[in-house]
Amino acid sequence: MLPEISLNVLDIAQNSIRAEASCIEICIDVDQSKDTLAVTIKDDGCGMTQEQIAQVTDPFFTTRTTRKIGLGIPFFRMAALITGGSFEIESEVSKGTIVKAGFVLSHIDRMPLGDINSTIHTLVTYNTNIDFVYTYIFNGKSFTLDTREMREVLGGVPFDEPEVSTYIKEYLSENKNETDGGALI
Repeated sequence: MLPEISLNVLDIAQNSIRAEASCIEICIDVDQSKDTLAVTIKDDGCGMTQEQIAQVTDPFFTTRTTRKIGLGIPFFRMAALITGGSFEIESEVSKGTIVKAGFVLSHIDRMPLGDINSTIHTLVTYNTNIDFVYTYIFNGKSFTLDTREMREVLGGVPFDEPEVSTYIKEYLSENKNETDGGALI
């Protein structure tokens, strides 16, 4: 099992990349008054059939040909459910997939969010041909990083260019800190 929610987000986003998504939306929504941490990952990739959706939480099912098991989604689902949370997958062939995991924030078995900034930074800078929309919400306060807007401003300068990569990392760090006051969740 991956020890942090951010690593599960990375794993699910990698599934979206393999599904040839051109845009991946990731939302982390923390609401302390409701005692919830919600994670949503949405893509416009190839999607799944109803049969695949029914099997995707089985650790012995995978669409990959390089290995016979797929543990990412089953473990992420289990991590959410053991906290009393929820897990849901919606998908349509040729339209994309939405993965939603809800965690009870205060539950003793909830894994930490982890370094979500590094996860998003890694996704953006290592997959420069894919657009990402990342939204972080903490008690109703939020910020969004949208690579489509960044592309317009940069005029073709790639996200893996050192100065741009550094800017993205700083943008994520400063905005997360401003949004949640440095809270560890």
